[in-house]
Amino acid sequence: MRLVDSHCHLDDEQFDGDREAAIQRALDAGIVAMLAIGTGNGPPDLEAALRLARKYNFIYATVGVHPNDAGKVTTDEGSNTFADLERLTSHPKVKAVGEIGLDYHWGVPKETQVPIFVRQLEIAAAARMPIVIHTRDAFDDTIDVLKQHWAGNGLPCVMHCFTGSVAQAEQCLDLGFYLAFGGVTTFPKATEVREAARMVPIDRLLLETDAPYLAPIPFRGKRNEPSYVAHTAKAIAEGRGIDPEQLAEQTTSNFIKLFGLPLH
Repeated sequence: MRLVDSHCHLDDEQFDGDREAAIQRALDAGIVAMLAIGTGNGPPDLEAALRLARKYNFIYATVGVHPNDAGKVTTDEGSNTFADLERLTSHPKVKAVGEIGLDYHWGVPKETQVPIFVRQLEIAAAARMPIVIHTRDAFDDTIDVLKQHWAGNGLPCVMHCFTGSVAQAEQCLDLGFYLAFGGVTTFPKATEVREAARMVPIDRLLLETDAPYLAPIPFRGKRNEPSYVAHTAKAIAEGRGIDPEQLAEQTTSNFIKLFGLPLH
């Protein structure tokens, strides 16, 4: 199968001991491209993913400030997070702004997160670039911000690691968004997530790992890695009643089209 991992954190310290080996295992598993997510440890370093993308021609990058790092943003003359972000969006290996959004799970105040989220949406729109959205315990507010500041501008939006309900999936689809599914889709109790993955139009579906997090069955509880995206592809294909190779080819085609990659 020809696969893509549309969301992975290859810069994470969990890969420090075998990063090159993990990347090679991904290639051996049929992965033709990976999107490394550039949040890293947050500002001031926004180039965590770009460093990998510069090294490997099949790895592409995003840049952005994760909502949990919103408090690290600086706007001083000598250290301006938004100016750095604007500069990095022009790099040819940077394909999206992300992962950005809202996360109320860890206690970062909403009042801190929302302005950072909105400003990054403005930067992405100015750069005519897709966005990759993180939302946790904040779905309604996330959608409200996207309706106000993103929907209708003609640019793509990816709802990363979608684990919501069918009704929430329909809200995203009505706004023209893509939904990316990862290892949670394989968990025994994730019946509603699987139903969402079953009903999403196949041309709006992406596969991801979120490695090193959320490893699929049969690796649950262990470190995730890009090669495991094949297990998610198999689970979703079974739910949709189609061949895994058909799902793999369509989701790979979706990724190439969405991010404008020089692949076929």
